[in-house]
Amino acid sequence: MIEDYWLNALWSLLPTVVVGIIFWVVMRAILRSDRNERKAYAQVEAEQRAKLGLPPVEPSAPREV
Repeated sequence: MIEDYWLNALWSLLPTVVVGIIFWVVMRAILRSDRNERKAYAQVEAEQRAKLGLPPVEPSAPREV
């Protein structure tokens, strides 16, 4: 009887754990792709500024939109 208890406890927690892992993987992928996109955009922007002869933008300075 006690082995049924632990098996039922495991099966009741398994869907929550699986959904949590899937959520973590998806959020990690989204955040990584956003970081890579921002890095690529900054590189393209720096190249365009260099072509136009403008000074480079400091990464720590807040930018106005």
